[in-house]
Amino acid sequence: MSRCQVFLRSAALAAVLLASVGVASASAAPARPAARPAAVRQQATGGGGFPVTIPTRFGPVRVASRPTRIISLSPTTTEMLFAIGAGHQVVAVDNDSNYPPNAPRTALSGYTPNVEAIARYRPDLVVVSYNPTPPNLIASLRLLGIPALYVPAASDLAQTYGEIATLGRVTGQVLGAQREIASMRRQIASIVATIPRGSHPLTYFYEVGYNPLYTATADTFIGSVLRLAGLRNIAGNSVAGSDYPQFSSEVVVRDNPSLVFVADGSSLRSIAARPGWASLSAVRDHRVVLLNQDIASRWGPRVVDLLRSVVAAVDSIRSTRAS
Repeated sequence: MSRCQVFLRSAALAAVLLASVGVASASAAPARPAARPAAVRQQATGGGGFPVTIPTRFGPVRVASRPTRIISLSPTTTEMLFAIGAGHQVVAVDNDSNYPPNAPRTALSGYTPNVEAIARYRPDLVVVSYNPTPPNLIASLRLLGIPALYVPAASDLAQTYGEIATLGRVTGQVLGAQREIASMRRQIASIVATIPRGSHPLTYFYEVGYNPLYTATADTFIGSVLRLAGLRNIAGNSVAGSDYPQFSSEVVVRDNPSLVFVADGSSLRSIAARPGWASLSAVRDHRVVLLNQDIASRWGPRVVDLLRSVVAAVDSIRSTRAS
């Protein structure tokens, strides 16, 4: 399950009972998408090597020596760990971590983590991400002597780079993290350099979920990535603290965006069948982009692939208009 989808999980998840042994819901989503929490930017303290201490919103995390039995309870941090060269140190990942294919996927849940199930793997570091991660999960792991590092969903690329660097420090893969960050920066700069800058930016609508319809505003991580491609979000900025507001189909039809990005698994046929949507120029002219749901909402190394697919769609429109 993707990071954006966490905002659309059923309110029924909020009723999951917390067992006394430490079963805890890490993502009890309300009926409507929750506002993104304030970004928590993490930097390791101290010099190189170990021990390493990382400040987090749940208190400092001290890792005494290089971990060799890491558990990742987030698909994004799983991808980060493998990208920096720490994959061989990972002994288990959650049931939604399906990339890379060789990640040791298990039945562990990042949303409803069970302390006893986690402890059976004898981890020396657990990485959690979904917000709000229950403090009792982290506290319970610490009581067992297991360091638990909270790595929240990034609010922008700078935070993504910072989190990759933090994971590099805490896993002993500092150089691997530096190489990954440099590679991402280089590729993103190369992609952005190909984008012509016009006086009238193309508009877009980004669909997170349908029935009801939810979108991502310009203030989200996704909004910041699409802004790099020179696009303008018809949903504008966040309103009343809501980064993922419920939206009106009538407004989408009225504003007639140049592009529609869909990250909820909807098909082109079902989109065209929606009331009024067949009149959208994006639908008529085949400018509805069905994004890979995982890539679109795991804001780690593969954000480069997300930007590349967005720019390809933009290039297609500009090429058509020029011909």
